Amino acid sequence: MQEGQDWCLQCGAGAPGSLGGGPGWRTGAAILGATGLLVVGASVAAYAALTKPKPKPKPRVVAVLRPATTAPTTPVPGTTTPGAGGAPGIPTTVSPAPPKIPTQTPTPKTSTEPTEPIFPPETKTSSPTKSTSEAGGGKEESSKEKTESQPAGEPPSPILLDTNAAGVYNPYAYPATLFGDPSLAIDGEGKTGWTAQVQAVKAPHMAEGLLLDLKSPQKLGSAVVKSTTTGATVEVYGANGSAPPTSITDPAWNRLVGLKVLKQKDTTFKLKTKGKSFRFVVLWLVKAPAGSTAAKPGDVAIDELELFPPS
Repeated sequence: MQEGQDWCLQCGAGAPGSLGGGPGWRTGAAILGATGLLVVGASVAAYAALTKPKPKPKPRVVAVLRPATTAPTTPVPGTTTPGAGGAPGIPTTVSPAPPKIPTQTPTPKTSTEPTEPIFPPETKTSSPTKSTSEAGGGKEESSKEKTESQPAGEPPSPILLDTNAAGVYNPYAYPATLFGDPSLAIDGEGKTGWTAQVQAVKAPHMAEGLLLDLKSPQKLGSAVVKSTTTGATVEVYGANGSAPPTSITDPAWNRLVGLKVLKQKDTTFKLKTKGKSFRFVVLWLVKAPAGSTAAKPGDVAIDELELFPPS
């Protein structure tokens, strides 16, 4: 190298002292400056890391297992079916449909039986009529006699009567010795009953009755007659007032049942009250059973007479 040349142009070596002298204050200052820059940079990085907002967590993906699809089935009332009317897999109770309740009761047919005249003691009774069926070409017995003389379903309980509610209705002043105790017809005992003897001069006709006093007017629906004397012909009348009419032909009496024959030991009669209430009810004896003659008049026994309210 020539004088004043700091570097060798062939090998690149430097002349002695070309790279600077030994360590001095400038070198230490440079080192301290570099160290300070590193400290400041580290502090800034730490502060930025501490003040940086936390990232929002990513939503977690949850796999939902759905039940396998099956063929639809008809739910049975009172059981549970999965997923019906709610979320999948949740059992839902299926309630049975409420039964239909009718809003009104069928109206019973009214009887069209013609009113029969009052049967006096001397008049003969007429036998039950028969109706002819034109469509069928034959004859059949009238159903009215069957429906009114045979019970179609006994009411729940009879009307309560006082122990002295029963009496003998004797408008023709027959001897009291011809009659039994009327209270036995309302005592609830089927083995006892009220009796009325048939007068020999009028057999088999009769003209007396068993009278019931309800103490106040009441609605009536039916009457039940229990008698061991089957075959007797009777009627039922009703009246109001402070005392019963003195004669069976008095218009104050309302005929509730026409001429009927006691064909069974227990016979139920539907009373034709037309919505009226009655205090007095009389079971009128019209005719004794067949076989009653002047030589052997016999008697008629009424074991029980019960009245029922409308059903």
